[in-house]
Amino acid sequence: MNANKGFTLLEVIVVVFILSLLAALVAPRIIGRTDDARIADAKIQIKNFETALKLFKMDNGFYPTTEQGLTALVEKPTIGQIPEKYREGGYLEQRRIPPDPWGRPYVYISPGVYGDFDLLSYGADGREGGEGKDADIKNWDLQ
Repeated sequence: MNANKGFTLLEVIVVVFILSLLAALVAPRIIGRTDDARIADAKIQIKNFETALKLFKMDNGFYPTTEQGLTALVEKPTIGQIPEKYREGGYLEQRRIPPDPWGRPYVYISPGVYGDFDLLSYGADGREGGEGKDADIKNWDLQ
């Protein structure tokens, strides 16, 4: 009987080769999906903001101004037109304004150029414009 139990160098090399091959095939697919997931998350969050803004307007008769910003969804505004029927607890369940998936604030403009309000994220590059994964995500372009 052989008392030495272990792996030969050839077995270790074969295992390392197989793991490297799997990583080379799977990693690009996973990495490419990160941006897609962030874009989808931004679209969902913008839709959530739109719903909260519409509830704000239903209660108060107007949308928050640009100056009041999205913060008006979690804290009663103290500047500009003060809402008289502000909902206790605000209009967002999490009671905070999350940043976009890239860690930057959403852009809110009211009155908007494309509607009652414009709401957007500048996407992965953080700059206005862009194409593909760097494209802006805008409420007026969402289906």
